[in-house]
Amino acid sequence: MAERTGAMTDKERVEALLRREKPDRIPFWPMSHQPFCMLQAGGTVADSYKKPAECLPALRKTCRDFGWVSIPYLQYGAFGAWEFGGEIKWPESQYSFAPSVVRYPVETPEEAMNLKMPDVKGSGNIPALMELSRKSSQEKLDNEPWNVVCARVGPFTVAANFLGPEKFAKWLIKAPEACHHMLRLSADYLFELTLYWKDTFGIESVLPYGAEPTTANQIISPKHFEEFALPYIKELQEKILSLGYKTTFMHICGEQNLNLPYWAQIPMGDPGIVSFGHEVGLETAAKYFPNDIIFGNLEPVIIQTKTPEEVYEASRKVIETGKNLPGGFIFSTGCSLPARVNPENVMAMTRAVNDLGWYD
Repeated sequence: MAERTGAMTDKERVEALLRREKPDRIPFWPMSHQPFCMLQAGGTVADSYKKPAECLPALRKTCRDFGWVSIPYLQYGAFGAWEFGGEIKWPESQYSFAPSVVRYPVETPEEAMNLKMPDVKGSGNIPALMELSRKSSQEKLDNEPWNVVCARVGPFTVAANFLGPEKFAKWLIKAPEACHHMLRLSADYLFELTLYWKDTFGIESVLPYGAEPTTANQIISPKHFEEFALPYIKELQEKILSLGYKTTFMHICGEQNLNLPYWAQIPMGDPGIVSFGHEVGLETAAKYFPNDIIFGNLEPVIIQTKTPEEVYEASRKVIETGKNLPGGFIFSTGCSLPARVNPENVMAMTRAVNDLGWYD
C-alpha cells in the first residue's frame, strides 16, 4: 500500500519511538498473527506452530503484503504444560487456533511439590522456537526492528498451565504453598530460557516478549495478583533487564484494570512496550505507564465479525486516541489477530493507519 514520499520504514518508526522521538506516523504491528499469515500462504494453523521453516517466510511475506511491522515469533497461551511434561494437541479443526492441553503435568498438590524444572533447550516447543529464531537471525528486513524474539508467556500463566487456570485459581486459596513452588519453577525456567536466547543471539537484535493472560481479573482478584503474580513477574523482569536488554514487550491481556497499580511497579525497559486488550483504555494505560510505549488495542471480535467499513471506523477511534499518548504508540489488535478473519477487514486496519496515523 502506497505511503508518502520519503516516509520512514516501519523499522525506523519503531526505532524512533525507542529513542523517545515521534515517528512520521504510528507503526502497525499485529499481535500473535502467525496463524493468519500461515493460512494466507496456503498452510494450516497447526503448521504455524510446528513448521518454523515454512512459518518464517509466511510471516515475512504477509507482513510485507499488508504493510505491517514484522516481528518473527511463535507464541501461544498454553505454553508451559508440554514443556514441563504434559501433552498438547495441535489445532486441527476450523474452530481451533492454538495448541490446547490434553494432559496437564500436575494433578495434585503433592505432584506440584515434586515437580522439577526440565532441560530448557529440549523441552516442549522450545526446539521449534529456536529453529525459527536461528533462521530469522540470518536476515533483518527494513520492517523488522528486531529479527529475533524470545517469546513466552509469563510466570503466572506458565504455572497455571501446569494444572489448568481454573484449578490453579482454586489452589491459590486451597494449596498456596504448591502454587508458590510452581511459580518459583516457572520464573526460574523463563529466566533460563532468556539466558539461552541471549547466549545464542546476544542482545542487540533480540526482543524479550511476554504475556500474562491468566492474571486477568476474570480469573484472579487484585489481592491474589499482589501476593502470587507480582513478586515473580517483577523479579523476572528485573533479571531480564539486568542482562543488558533495554526494551521488553509485555502483553497485559484481558480485564486488568484493578491490577494496574501493581503492574505499574514492574519495570518494562527504557522504554518498554506495554500491550493492552480493549478492556483497558489507552489513556488509562498511559497513566500507569507514562514512560513506556503503549501498544494496542482494537478488539479482535470487531475484526472477526464486522464489515471492512466498521473495522476502519473502529481503527480510527483507536488511532486518534493513541496518537496523543505522550510516551508513544503502536497500533495493533488488542489480542491475537483472528486466524480466519476476512483479509479485507485486515486491510481496512492498514488503510486506517495509512490514512489517519500520520503526525503533523
